[in-house]
Parts: sequence; structure tokens; C-alpha cells
Amino acid sequence: MSDNGHSRHRDLDWGLMIIGIAIVAAAVILGGALVRMKRAGDTISVTGSAKREIVSDLVLWRATITAQRPTMKEAYAEIKSQTERVRKFLKDNRVPDGEVTFRALQTSQVDEYNERGMQTGRVLGYRMEQPFEVSSARVDSITALSVRAGDLASENITMWSNPPEYLFTGLAALRIEMLGEATKDATARATQIAEASGGKLGPVRSAQMGVFQITTRNSTAVSDWGFYDTTTKEKDITAVVRLSYALR
Repeated sequence: MSDNGHSRHRDLDWGLMIIGIAIVAAAVILGGALVRMKRAGDTISVTGSAKREIVSDLVLWRATITAQRPTMKEAYAEIKSQTERVRKFLKDNRVPDGEVTFRALQTSQVDEYNERGMQTGRVLGYRMEQPFEVSSARVDSITALSVRAGDLASENITMWSNPPEYLFTGLAALRIEMLGEATKDATARATQIAEASGGKLGPVRSAQMGVFQITTRNSTAVSDWGFYDTTTKEKDITAVVRLSYALR
């Protein structure tokens, strides 16, 4: 082979070698970039929670006075008499007028039915219902009063009484505080996980507030829509947040 042929062959080999080195270098650089991009896109999702014990500061007691008589006039006279007696009962027990609300009087006709469940067309009488409620910050006093209300039955007062409902009026402000506490808890969890895996915690990528669970003390009851117990004076409130953080 001539010198010119050998020279062209060497030039070709060097060219191919340079191209190969360039391809490898590009692959290394590109690979490193992909790794960095992948790490930059990694996230960690955690759930944080906060729990507080609360005591209800508002009680709501609902009851309904009832009367049934053959005529509407008699039914009205009876419901009026019973309502006046209940008003006196509340006043005697030092319940201020501002804590008592009497709702609209409800009237219904009592029809006669035969053995086949069909109306006979005869009216047996009229039924009237007088709902009322007591809303008070004196939780213990009204609770005790709702128990003593059963004594009215001895005076021929027909009244259906519901169990008191226990509420907490500071819930709006407490929710904000507890969301902050739950967020701190989530951040602490995420930091521990990131450091254990050799990484560092980056900025928050997404945040989702969970529902609040207000339950009886030491209860494990939960609901997807949130839980609000009103049957007990002392309760637990739990807040949950779900956060996603970037990893560095």
C-alpha cells in the first residue's frame, strides 16, 4: 500500500476514535444530567397530625311540647297551658329569656285509619307541637336542668326532650393553630426520612389539608368527611395535613 493510502487509513482510524470518545463523553455528560434531573424531580410525601383536648363551652338542649285534643281550639288551649308551665320551669331555674328560643307552633290533623291502613275520612283530633331550645354557656347547669325536666311529666306536661348537644365555639381559631402544628409535624417527619436516605429536604411541592376529627376523649373513630361528636362535653380534636416536598 502506498504512503498516501496508509496516511488516509490512519486519518480514518483517528477520526473514528475521536468520534467514539465524543460519543462516550456525551453519554457520560447526558447520563449525569439525567441523574441530576431525576434527583431534582424526586419528591417525598408525608402526613402530619396534631391533637388537642378540648372542653365544650356551649350546650344546646332541644325539646318539644305536645298536645292532642279532639278540636283545634282544645289542642291550642292545651299547648298554650303547657308552654306557660314550661316557661315558668325555665324561669324558676334561672334560665334567662335570652337563652331560650321558642320555634313556630306546628299543627297536624290526626286521621282515622281502618284495619287495612286506609283513611276512613274521619278526623280523630288535632295535634300541636311547640319546639323550643336552650342555648347557653352554662354547660353544667343546663345539663342538670335537662335531667330535671322529666319531673314535668308528673304535672301532665307532655314533652319530648333530646339529649343535650355539646359544642366548642373556639373551633375556627383552633383549627388555624392546629394546621400549623400538623405542618411542623409533617416537616419533621419528612426531614428525618430525607436525611436517613442521604438527601436534603427541598421546598414544598404540594399541600393538602385533611378533615378534622372531633371525637369523644380517647376515641379512635374517624370519618372520610370529618367527625364532629356532640354527645360529650370533653372531646379530642385531630388535624391532619398531607405535604409533598422536593428532594435535593
